[in-house]
Formats: sequence, C-alpha cells, structure tokens
Amino acid sequence: MRKSLTLTRHSEPDNHSAAKNPYEISKRFFGRIRSLRMTEGFTLAEVLITLGIIGVAAALTMPSLVQNYRKRVVETRLAKFYSVMNQAVKLSEVENGDKEEWEQIPTDKDELSEWYDKYLAKYIISTKTEAVILNFDDLTKPPNSDGSLVHEAVDDFIIYFSDGSAGLIGSTHVYFFPNAKDADILKSSNNYKGEAEYGKAMFVFHFYPNSSNIYHKGKGFEPYKWGWDGTEAMLRNDTVYGCNKNSLNEAGYCAALIQLNGWKIPDDYPFKF
Repeated sequence: MRKSLTLTRHSEPDNHSAAKNPYEISKRFFGRIRSLRMTEGFTLAEVLITLGIIGVAAALTMPSLVQNYRKRVVETRLAKFYSVMNQAVKLSEVENGDKEEWEQIPTDKDELSEWYDKYLAKYIISTKTEAVILNFDDLTKPPNSDGSLVHEAVDDFIIYFSDGSAGLIGSTHVYFFPNAKDADILKSSNNYKGEAEYGKAMFVFHFYPNSSNIYHKGKGFEPYKWGWDGTEAMLRNDTVYGCNKNSLNEAGYCAALIQLNGWKIPDDYPFKF
C-alpha cells in the first residue's frame, strides 16, 4: 500500500519586498536604535539638547495657543449671550406682547430693575443681578472749558451669568463683558473705561425694537449697528464707531463685525486678547 506524503512549505521572509516597504525599513532602523540605546543610554548632552529644543518649541507656540484659546472663549460667550437674550425676548413676547409695544428701557436704576423683572427675569438664568450708577466720559460732546471731558452719570443694571460673563443694560444701550471681572472693575471704579477696552473687554449691543433704524427696528438684542451702511468696511473703518484702535466712541461696531463673520473673531482683528 502506497502512503501519500503531505509536504508543508514554510515561507521565508521576502527580504527584497521588505526592503521596498518604508514601514519595515523604519521599523528595523528604530529597532536597532532602541537596541543600541538600551545598551549605551543617552548622554547628558543629548538630554539637555532635547530639553532645549522642547523648551524653544513651547516658547514659540504657547503665546499663540493662549491667544487662540482666549479668542474662542470670547466668541463662544458672545454668541451665547446673543442667543440667551433673544430667546428670553421671544418667550416674554408670549406673555407681554410684541416687543415693539414694550415700555422703553428706563433710565432710573430702580425702574430698570422693575423693567427687567417684568420682561426678562423669569426667562434668563443668572447667578445674580445688580442695579448700579456709573459715570462715563461722553466723547460725543465738546470738552469742558478746562479741556476735561464731559462726565455723565448713568443708571445701569448688571446681569451675571454662570459662564463667567456679564451683561449691562442701560437705557437702550447694552454692554456685554466676556469676563464678568471687567464689569466689576467698571463698577468699582464708578467710571467707564477708555475706548481701548471696547471691542476687547466689553462689546456694545442695542435693544431698541421700536426705533426707525433698519438694523434694530423689530429686533431684539442686536450688536450695535446705528448709522451702519451695510458694508464690512464701515464696521472696520468708521471714525466714530468703527472696530479699530482709533475709534472715537466705544469701537461700537466690533460685536457687529464678529457677528458678520459668523461669530468668529477675524484673523486681522485690531485688539489682542
């Protein structure tokens, strides 16, 4: 009887194909390096050079990372403030009627509190609210005879939010602070900061639904657009309200510029965070 034999052929590594495989080449190369390092170890000079390279890389990238993070925080909180305030307006209209028929925001701080309680309080989640009196330099009026700026006292109402931001309502103007600490600084100094802080520490909004201005009539809380011609160029370059360092009055269009850019701060934004 004839027995059949089954031969099993064991394949050998194809060194030629492996040589063509970049993964195999790198695997062998670094394997040899690791083997060599396990035997010899790193010298002190090599360790110091490596740490130096890491330090230089960190020093170059860290400021950019911090700047980008701060920008993202401002963008997120601006968009959230806009959404929260206007959602509250829509909910309030169900109970209080069309916002164009609402009472005008009063200028007295006690009446401001009553207005907020009537129209918005139950629809906004806040950590606290506070009625205050602040002073500001009115840049729209000629200076006094001694050259000093005209000061005006304004009653305001501050809303603090759980994300660490704050909003200030005063008459038709509304100011948003991405960081509530800046609202506290404003409150403690009892004076509005200089225009350099606008567009960075505070942003100007407007609530004037019964106005004649096309960008505010029938609207809720909108970035300030009074006098805007609809162009991005004016939002940036207007001498009075433009979002630039030379703006004469509050750099008031900065929030509108960011909104126009999809609630993203433009790469060439004039203020650093």
